Amino acid sequence: MISVYIACRDEKEARLIGLHLLERRLIACANIFPVKSLFRWRGKITEETEAVMICKTQQQNFERIKEEARQLHSYEIPCIIALPWVEGDEEYKNWVRSETHNDT
Repeated sequence: MISVYIACRDEKEARLIGLHLLERRLIACANIFPVKSLFRWRGKITEETEAVMICKTQQQNFERIKEEARQLHSYEIPCIIALPWVEGDEEYKNWVRSETHNDT
């Protein structure tokens, strides 16, 4: 199991990507949070308001999640990273597995 962290331009973009990934059964759920981000971009320090998604899924879905999210993402270089689970409730893990099965 992994959580996929995706920083988005705003809540609307995060919701669009999250629903897309859910419809394709690539994630079991997505939590969306407003955040203030500080970063260096093209030589300048920037402060922006963004939305961050934390999506729960299985490791084998990560490459496809990256591809699908990039197609809908507005950023030139989006932050899409996998965070491994150190531990987790077995019942919750089973639910994630059942929601992210791929019949194709």
